[in-house]
Amino acid sequence: MKGLAEKLWNSIEAIVALLMVVMIGLVFTNVVLRYGFSSSLRPSVELSRMGLVWVVMLGAVVVLRREEHLAVTEISDALFPRAVPILRRIGYMVILFAVGMLFWGAFRQMMSNWNNISQLTGLPSGLFYLAGVISGALMAFVAAVRIINADAFHPDNKDS
Repeated sequence: MKGLAEKLWNSIEAIVALLMVVMIGLVFTNVVLRYGFSSSLRPSVELSRMGLVWVVMLGAVVVLRREEHLAVTEISDALFPRAVPILRRIGYMVILFAVGMLFWGAFRQMMSNWNNISQLTGLPSGLFYLAGVISGALMAFVAAVRIINADAFHPDNKDS
């Protein structure tokens, strides 16, 4: 089971990297076509924008799992060393609430916009919001596991 979970996390990181490469390729190609040949790939603007949304949302999941997000812990670590595990769990409860709102709002927007088809790409506009649904669910999972087990997914912990 741990091997399967690790493959899931690695595949999310690979998807983020692949999306970055595709976005760079699309934007570079569009710039060359626009300034070199007075032409452009019209769908590339929308596809790169969608790629950016997915990179940001999936990147937030990766960062939360790795605990590489911005955090100011000097005060709590110095003044309340015994309370740090409790404070972290409270923080993850707040995160769980916030990503729950993200999930619910993105889900409602996805359902509302799924039938709106883009004229340029032919893709549903709901794909933008699907990124929020998936990242909200994954971040909620990470936060819930960390509330139960504070050391889960920790980079130093090889058991997660």
